[in-house]
Amino acid sequence: MGKPTGFIEFTRELPGKRAVAERVQDYHEFVERFPEEKLNQQSARCMNCGVPFCHNGCPLGNIIPEFNDAVYRKNWAEAYEILSATNNFPEFTGRICPAPCESACVLGINQPPVAIEEIEKHIIEIAFDKGFVKPRKPNLRTGKKVAVIGSGPAGLAVAAQLNYAGHSVTVYERDDKPGGLLRYGIPDFKLEKWVVERRVALMEEEGITFKCNANVGVNTSINDLLRECQVVVLAGGSTIPRNLEIPGRELNGVHFAMDFLKQQNKRVSNIPVETADILARDKHVLVIGGGDTGSDCVGTSNRQGALSVTQFELLPQPPAVRNDSMPWPTYPMVLKTTSSHEEGAKRYWAVATKAFIGDENGNLQAARVVDLAWKTPEGGGQAKFEEIPGSEREIPCQLALLAMGFLHPQYEGLLKQLDVDLDARGNVKASEQNYQTNIQKIFTAGDMRRGQSLVVWAISEGRECARKVDEYLMGNSVLESKDKSYLISI
Repeated sequence: MGKPTGFIEFTRELPGKRAVAERVQDYHEFVERFPEEKLNQQSARCMNCGVPFCHNGCPLGNIIPEFNDAVYRKNWAEAYEILSATNNFPEFTGRICPAPCESACVLGINQPPVAIEEIEKHIIEIAFDKGFVKPRKPNLRTGKKVAVIGSGPAGLAVAAQLNYAGHSVTVYERDDKPGGLLRYGIPDFKLEKWVVERRVALMEEEGITFKCNANVGVNTSINDLLRECQVVVLAGGSTIPRNLEIPGRELNGVHFAMDFLKQQNKRVSNIPVETADILARDKHVLVIGGGDTGSDCVGTSNRQGALSVTQFELLPQPPAVRNDSMPWPTYPMVLKTTSSHEEGAKRYWAVATKAFIGDENGNLQAARVVDLAWKTPEGGGQAKFEEIPGSEREIPCQLALLAMGFLHPQYEGLLKQLDVDLDARGNVKASEQNYQTNIQKIFTAGDMRRGQSLVVWAISEGRECARKVDEYLMGNSVLESKDKSYLISI
């Protein structure tokens, strides 16, 4: 590596952030850029590991030590070429990935890990600044047509790879703008939408066609696509949220988290909101669910002017550091405090919501909750919870946001018309070996196949699925596979 003693000389640092009091007044990204000296120091911390476990920690198989070395040498063209060989959209993962690569960093065994995610984001943004990012146009067209249904990270990755292989790709999106989760699920303060629009524009230059307001199975015929295309790829995501079926669920003020987040993303982009407003201003907000979506609800509620924000998690509070149940280099389920939590929220673990309470007009006024005690049965087995006697109480809330994850893709419309097989969890059934459904010319990738997961996994799924589609169409594939070594020649 560029500086063998870098991990001794420098400790982990992250870029500064705008002050909380300032950033909650708008929806702009608030993480600043590293100055060049700091970026050089952070890349110098990457060690000459005998086995770089970060490769395995990254679902995309990013070639991390090599791009760190290029950053240390300030060879931005080389750094970008190495990074883009495995990751179609580092501007997304560099902003919203939980960085499993950092959890697998060898340095992280006894020191803070290398700041891989920030280095990745800086590589791609500097590459855009310097004009290194150009449309990847195929040299030849194969004459094969592919329809990709869904323009989230999996669908975009499928489209980018298959277009590069020379196939003619059309992406169908039921919303009014492409991007899926990236457009209408991630708040702008984490991912501003010009970042998504910049990438979509680049893909259009590469020859990919996007058709929005095209809900396949509703206002767009799947039979027409099957007649016109040699392959259809299902990349619609896992979109059916987990509900909380308790008394009072029907009250005004109880909403799914994504309905709340999507509305605000539309407002920021000056897109009309066509449903009744869901707003946190001057309300006590209860967020039920402790994951990233719940955190996004916290940050959005604070920006809308909530009186207070409380977040509940059914599970017990995780440990602050790794323990024996999550050894290195596995991804540790430790306590995570996000930037949204820093902006203000009361957080409680091992709490169940038993009922919502409304007024005479059917408006939410409070929630009845109870504390839980989690116990593992003697002899092992799955932990179970019991309510703690005397802990039941009511807390005021006029807005409750259900952020408890997603169950499976939407069946009504497209999937029912196709009658594709489903797996035991209710996702579209397809193996990792070929990503092909029980219908020969229909493939699937991302959360629709895998179940609710990370953006980085969606991109990985899209890339791998594209390779299998290319093999199906052509007999072999020119596309990269993360299972094979990459030969990078600069």
